[in-house]
Amino acid sequence: MLHYKTHEISKEAPWVVFVHGAGGSSSIWFMQIKEFVKYFNVLLVDLRGHGKSKQTVPTKEEHHYNFEDITRDIIEVLDELGIQKAHFVGISLGTILIRNMSELAPDRVESMIMGGAIIRLNVRAKVLVAVGNMFKRMVPYMWLYSFFAWIIMPKARHRQSRTLFVNEAKKVAQKEFMRWFKLTYEINPLLKYFEEKDTGIPTLYLMGEEDYMFLPPVEFIVTRHTNSYLEVIRNSGHVCNIDQPKEFNARAIFFLKNISAKVRHETMPYIPEMAPC
Repeated sequence: MLHYKTHEISKEAPWVVFVHGAGGSSSIWFMQIKEFVKYFNVLLVDLRGHGKSKQTVPTKEEHHYNFEDITRDIIEVLDELGIQKAHFVGISLGTILIRNMSELAPDRVESMIMGGAIIRLNVRAKVLVAVGNMFKRMVPYMWLYSFFAWIIMPKARHRQSRTLFVNEAKKVAQKEFMRWFKLTYEINPLLKYFEEKDTGIPTLYLMGEEDYMFLPPVEFIVTRHTNSYLEVIRNSGHVCNIDQPKEFNARAIFFLKNISAKVRHETMPYIPEMAPC
């Protein structure tokens, strides 16, 4: 089972599950926890091969796995904790896993917040993936990761995001990095399917205005999907929860509180008004 950490404030509070991206770990949410636990129970997971989940699946160490396998890892943690339904917050590739969760177990997903969402790969992203697959066995994997991080987050104000993700990626073993990189072979058909199918689940896309590779497809998809909303955070790149944490937290929490209030209202039993005496 994945390594996870919980912050539970009450039995009645809604659960929010944070899902990091490739090469990261649950530590990338350190600027969110303090604010979110004021209102929600929080679950942080380390995806397989990341953070403290490095040795959780030794029997599959030499095997290829796919997005469904990784998504079911998260469902296993929910089952272990008895969490039937939750809000999900993801960043970068973590948003793909959350979207996949809405396919595999839609009844477990109350809402989705997609930070730096990957909805479609543009030409530049496809070229990067092709170059990575071409050279992944010829150059040190950290060179590739650092190069990708710089291409995706090129500005000086993105330095903290780049540094954090590169430092976290250094903790991922090379074999594990290769297994994750193989997921790029199945990402295009999966994203195409997600774009064509509307789940109807309340979804907030939080995107940095400087996320030039991934923002345009999100601007398009919110015009096609119901219950989907986009908020663009100024002076922020791809990893907007780190570039502008106050803005990210305020907008995400406002959205979740409104969704939670709506759910409570809809599930309250009907009490007829008493006729006056």
